[in-house]
Amino acid sequence: MFKRSLRGLRVVDFSHVLAGPVCTMMLADMGADVIKIEPPGGELGRQIGPPWIAGESAVYLSVNRNKRGIALDLKSDNGREVARRLVSRADVVVENYRPGVMQAFGLDYDTLADSNRRLVYCSISAYGQTGPLRGRPGVDGIIQAASGLMSTLGVADGEPVKVATPVADMVTAYMATIAILAAYHAAQRSGQGETLDISLYNATLMLQQIGYASYFASDTAPAKAGSAAPYAAPNEAYQTLDGWIMVAAYHPKRWQALCAVLGAGELEHDPRFSTNECRVAHRDALRQALTPLFRQRATDTWVNRLAESDILCAPVADYDDVVRSPAYAASGIDSWVDHPVAGKVRMPGFAPGPAHATSAHDPITTAAPTLGQHTRQILTECGYAPAEIDAMFDSGVLGNSKQFST
Repeated sequence: MFKRSLRGLRVVDFSHVLAGPVCTMMLADMGADVIKIEPPGGELGRQIGPPWIAGESAVYLSVNRNKRGIALDLKSDNGREVARRLVSRADVVVENYRPGVMQAFGLDYDTLADSNRRLVYCSISAYGQTGPLRGRPGVDGIIQAASGLMSTLGVADGEPVKVATPVADMVTAYMATIAILAAYHAAQRSGQGETLDISLYNATLMLQQIGYASYFASDTAPAKAGSAAPYAAPNEAYQTLDGWIMVAAYHPKRWQALCAVLGAGELEHDPRFSTNECRVAHRDALRQALTPLFRQRATDTWVNRLAESDILCAPVADYDDVVRSPAYAASGIDSWVDHPVAGKVRMPGFAPGPAHATSAHDPITTAAPTLGQHTRQILTECGYAPAEIDAMFDSGVLGNSKQFST
């Protein structure tokens, strides 16, 4: 099963906040041993909130599960030596500092690969390791703006809006995970690792592949269209008697069926709506024709009627609706972990779909580590003697107090 597929893969994680931690979380969810290295005061993600759960960041808890944690001062010689020893035993490194920072630490790919030829080294940054903006910082919202994504969102003449979910961070994490797995596979065969340059900017451009393909074909920037798909109609949300419903009926047979279900056969024969291309060209008129029809009945009624005719549709659900739905219950994605401070924490897990079934042989899902939680355990595995570990705690090379590290 997927939860065991990466057992034996060792990952050293120098990343913080979101794109990097999500990438390493996915590797950990699939069985990799991920060692998360944080500065002695903790990474920035621990400060992201609200909301908080017993003082712990919900964001941090949600993207750092299944990892082991060590708090380490990379500004010290001893701290960097610990990091190098960890990497010498690793298959993968993930970092998302600004370009140049890891080189200044002596923890860049060229330096580390001298003693570990198979190492896959993934650098995640806002704009990449080269190019005119390489030194400029950027977070999800900034990249949504810079990549053109925000220009496509919202309604005509409305103010700029962004996707509330940090989609640039998430898609970058997914891309990084795929690239790491491909590079690791190649390294296992060739014996030679490589360095990967993954940027939020490039990933968010790739996320918009359809939009940019349409732009290049038409030489026209996409107009803001609210919930509508720019390439198909009807394919948008309509208000009902008690809410909203999303409808996609642009396929000829589904358009014909929609007209029948709505009792509006005349629309099927209206030349403005005869083909998908015509309906896209006359989207405003189509919306004016369909809106009063959908407002006549409740959302659930429409969903049932449209589904009976194989018309693609769904209620526009809020989070309460989703987590209470039978589909969510059957998804296999709902997860709980026990955290020593926050207690029981609920979050979406990593499940491929309803066919996923937990077995007694699956690794137990563990909560995000407390700061430095596994420091002593990890350093012991690396060959450090108890006295050496104690000395590093006393000197501040290792964060958190000795009694709380295992």
